[in-house]
Amino acid sequence: MRIQGRVFFRAALLLLSCCGLAACSATREYREPAIAFPAGYRGQSQSATGSQADSVIARMPYRSFFTDPALRELIDSAVVNNIDLQVALKNIDYARQTLRPARLGNLPVLNLGAEASLSRPSDNGLKAISAGDKGVEDYTASASASWEADIWGKIRSRKKSALASYLKTQEAARAVRTRVVADAAEGYYTLLMLDAQLDMSRKNLAIADTTLRMIRLQYEAGQVTSLAVQQQEASMQAISMSIPAIEQKTAAQENALSILCGRMPGSIRRERSLFTLQIADALPAGIPSALLQNRPDVRAAELAVRAAHADMGEARAGLYPSLSVTAQGGVNAFRSSEWFTVPGSLFGFVQGAVLQPIFQHGELRAKYQQSKIRRDQAELAFKLAVLKAVGEVSDALVRLEKVKSQELIAEERVATLRKAVSNAGMLFRSGMATYLEVMLAQTNLLQAELTLADIRRQHFSAMSELYRALGGGWR
Repeated sequence: MRIQGRVFFRAALLLLSCCGLAACSATREYREPAIAFPAGYRGQSQSATGSQADSVIARMPYRSFFTDPALRELIDSAVVNNIDLQVALKNIDYARQTLRPARLGNLPVLNLGAEASLSRPSDNGLKAISAGDKGVEDYTASASASWEADIWGKIRSRKKSALASYLKTQEAARAVRTRVVADAAEGYYTLLMLDAQLDMSRKNLAIADTTLRMIRLQYEAGQVTSLAVQQQEASMQAISMSIPAIEQKTAAQENALSILCGRMPGSIRRERSLFTLQIADALPAGIPSALLQNRPDVRAAELAVRAAHADMGEARAGLYPSLSVTAQGGVNAFRSSEWFTVPGSLFGFVQGAVLQPIFQHGELRAKYQQSKIRRDQAELAFKLAVLKAVGEVSDALVRLEKVKSQELIAEERVATLRKAVSNAGMLFRSGMATYLEVMLAQTNLLQAELTLADIRRQHFSAMSELYRALGGGWR
């Protein structure tokens, strides 16, 4: 018997060693997917390309990047109370509960139990004859432990997968946070634009009213017809009609910002106007490879690859033998009075087992192949996330550059039309211009001012989007 036991032990050890070498060679250590980054972003000035490894914008907290106190207060409220962000934080808590048992995977499983049974065999049954009694009692109290040796790295892979999934939820929450910050800034700038457009419309309404009084005086003097009066009245009515529409958009924007901040719809405090805010748009954007550390969504995508790679290692290890040790001990008796009588009631055993899967309907092999496919999918998703991140930064840089050019032209146009309105009014009073020229100049000025306010808003929005695209200052 001893010789047979030794032969069995040596054969099992040889089997485990051979399979271990095969498993170790098949399960590779994780390597970050290689991505060829460009030297700089499209739309980035040549002087800024490669001049700084990382982005100044990406390292700035939002309270330093956004200078308006009212906007900072709004973002503070959104970061604390936004519902989507709270859900993301709950996902972190959920993943943490999965990580804790995975970290304890190398420890044995312990169980305590107590069992009492009473059976009554039939009077004519074999069990009654053999027992010689009308009932059989059995009382057991035991402790058991089972432990699986992590020979092929199955438990280590499970730990790595749980850790990567946990870290991924953290990065996902940071990505939600950067989006909330950008959305709050975008909504706030839209609100300031609507305020500016409302103020411009009211000022132009007052100018149009002054022009209407002049035309009425000339009509009473017989210098113009009633058509001039009617057309100017219609022009005033068009401006008046636009004011409630702007007010409606303002209320809707305030409600949207309130919901973003996790509170009931209400008013939003503003301290400055759109044209008194300063824009810091000369900060370097850094180089594209820095996005691997700065963009939370890119980091989350890379962690998904890590988790999928670890899952593949676990599935691969499932194809090889498992070595487990089980031990149990306690007290057992057929009478309750003798249950805890020691040492007579003590029992115990230790069992070791080696299990090599042979035929499982192809499920283990299919699981491994599926894990490889999921790993490839995660790597492709990571590469796509990087491409999108570089594209978003490039789009924001191009947008910022072009909107700055548009704003300069729009400011010049507004200044020109303001002079035109002033000159048209003087020429009209002296009889050297018609009322149609005055109305046209006023209409053009209003539209130009509204356009300038929108372009100014786009300028701010481009900077906040660039801030988010570069990482959003989450660090």
